[in-house]
Amino acid sequence: MSSVGIDQISFYTSNYFLDLRTLAKVQETDPDKYYQGIGQEKMSMAAHDEDIVTMAANAAYPLVQSGEAEQVSTLLFATETGIDQSKAAGIYVHRLLGLNNNCRVVELKQACYSATAAIQMACALVARQPEKKVLVIASDIARYDLNTPGEATQGCGAVAMMVTAQPRVLEIDPEVGNYAEDVMDFWRPNYRKTALVDGKYSTKIYLKALKKAWEDFRESSSLTFNDFAHFCYHLPFSRMAQKAHQHLAKANKSELDASGLEQQIADTLSYNRIIGNSYTASMYIGLSSLLENSQDNLAEKRIGFFSYGSGCVAEFFSGKVVDGYQECLFKEQHREMLDKRQEVTYDEYLNLYKAPDPKDGEAHTIPSDTQGRFRLAAISHHKREYVAI
Repeated sequence: MSSVGIDQISFYTSNYFLDLRTLAKVQETDPDKYYQGIGQEKMSMAAHDEDIVTMAANAAYPLVQSGEAEQVSTLLFATETGIDQSKAAGIYVHRLLGLNNNCRVVELKQACYSATAAIQMACALVARQPEKKVLVIASDIARYDLNTPGEATQGCGAVAMMVTAQPRVLEIDPEVGNYAEDVMDFWRPNYRKTALVDGKYSTKIYLKALKKAWEDFRESSSLTFNDFAHFCYHLPFSRMAQKAHQHLAKANKSELDASGLEQQIADTLSYNRIIGNSYTASMYIGLSSLLENSQDNLAEKRIGFFSYGSGCVAEFFSGKVVDGYQECLFKEQHREMLDKRQEVTYDEYLNLYKAPDPKDGEAHTIPSDTQGRFRLAAISHHKREYVAI
């Protein structure tokens, strides 16, 4: 059987960000509480005319510019920031990207884990029909109540990955380790815009799920801890990856010192530090960060992935970087996008935080603000109206 995996990967985030030094100043606390304590420096804030659909379309746009739109057989959209209880957000993206009418579209949900479920489903579909391409998109806006511990871990972003046979970026191994348990560490009832979270408990469950998923992975895979050059973790905040990696290394009695362990994850954190939490997209933006920021040639290197979704479902899986992967990245476009972002004041942050959320079904026109290719132009008669710019 031919290899299956990620052929291209692209991400998008808003053109607005709040520096956590600004938040710390307003809260009269030490900025190092954020810069060092949780490893976060900035958090992206979506413009009023941006949501998971516009970010998703922006992330995926570079992947369908060479005729690929006609070749996509399935679009899998992972999110925990759903905009409709019935209609998949991916249907809007399908139109904005000009995908063919014989393409299946579905939305997946399980906290921050569902993008990994989408990747595994995509790999299975491609293995069955190697001539097909599956587009996986993860898009989320992380929001917590003001003046809570979670406020500094907000953010937004989307990542798009084309899954194919003979991939040019990452070959994904079929062996996986899974763990699921019904816990209440993080959840968001339908009547709330922001999540409820028990931070210390969630960290405890995250680490437990990592150990259990790794143990399950070892039951089916011959790979050991020492076979991996790098590890990508789900990133609610960057310090969590460091805690997780130390936890996994200790469980495996690794002989690497602190510097060696940090080297295995450091490049995966670069983008997350300045974007913030993006829920389903965060681990895969971490993969982009590793591929685009590593000074080493990662070809033929093995990467371990730990995907965690509160509530909870977790998975450990692995992949091998393909020789020549550098030619299939969007490094310069990503750097330009991040460099062009605009810092906001605290008052501007509050304005973005309190984005209009009309529920009356009347006509609401939304002023143009985003620098992306797509925007939410209006909400009228309970219908969201998206346009290309």
